Amino acid sequence: MKRILIAALAVVAVGGAALQASAWGNTGHRLIGVAAVRGLPEELPAFLRTPGAAAEVGELSREPDRTKGGGQPHDRERDTAHFIDLDDAAHVMNATGPSIDDLPRLKSGYDAALVAAGLDVDDAGYLPYAIWDGYQQLVRDFATWRVLNAAEAREADPGRRAWYREDRLRREALILRDMGYLGHYVGDGSQPHHTTIHYNGWSRDVPNPEGYTTSRQTHGLFEGTFTARVARLDAVEAAMTAPQLDAFELRERVPAYLKTTLAQVLPFYQLEKAGGFAEGDARWADFTIARLAAGASELRDLFILAWRDSADDEIGWPKVKVAEVEAGTADPWLAMYGED
Repeated sequence: MKRILIAALAVVAVGGAALQASAWGNTGHRLIGVAAVRGLPEELPAFLRTPGAAAEVGELSREPDRTKGGGQPHDRERDTAHFIDLDDAAHVMNATGPSIDDLPRLKSGYDAALVAAGLDVDDAGYLPYAIWDGYQQLVRDFATWRVLNAAEAREADPGRRAWYREDRLRREALILRDMGYLGHYVGDGSQPHHTTIHYNGWSRDVPNPEGYTTSRQTHGLFEGTFTARVARLDAVEAAMTAPQLDAFELRERVPAYLKTTLAQVLPFYQLEKAGGFAEGDARWADFTIARLAAGASELRDLFILAWRDSADDEIGWPKVKVAEVEAGTADPWLAMYGED
């Protein structure tokens, strides 16, 4: 229950400043969402490649933090989606926990594996599953939009065409929301503290021979006021990597992404020990920008890959193939509107 307790004590006073101890904070999540959408190529629908869409996804990327505090069971299942506590060898919690490279297919299996290892499910977090789920939902959103868009363009009946248009617009609003939710969890995955047992100061349960900070203010200092002070959209965009879209396998890509972030935990603590929190220290600013850019780059790529995956999907009931509707060889009315 450690993380949930920290979330409940979200606002802490540090040096007279109020810090929000949740994820990247507002600035970081906004920047990741905006930068990812601004980096989308022309192959994605035009409604996504607008300043308004970028701003909307940036705002909605904060939503999983803003919904906290709803009570139980709401919070129990959602709060632990924001992180996964890995040890230095990328096992969940400790050597008895599952490796991030060999996680069970379903979250229920993951929870069972943790319980069998004597580990607390609430302490461990399940960030990979939140990203996998968010990606798969976005693929379904895009598949539905493709069908509605193609059907609207070909439909001769005015009543059906009007319904397709209305449903397409509804789907566009849902797409922006789901892009924001996926953006939040991908953004969490670029923040080193969300991938490690050393999530708020070096863990006191393991050796600390280098004397890294154990301050419970570490997490909030990094992602809150400090990030807001140094992070700028142009800097994040300049640091983003080129799209990496080849040989895609979702179950492998997400753990690889999180392990890349895990590898930045030790550099974080080394930099903190060297005084990197000092105002105006370029090393810390560079570290922060690099982490935000990693999140924005991965999020942009997952948006593109979800769009491409949707072209081979089936949607509705009775099921209709997206490719056949787009080719004009299938009528999706019953699949979309329903036959009852």
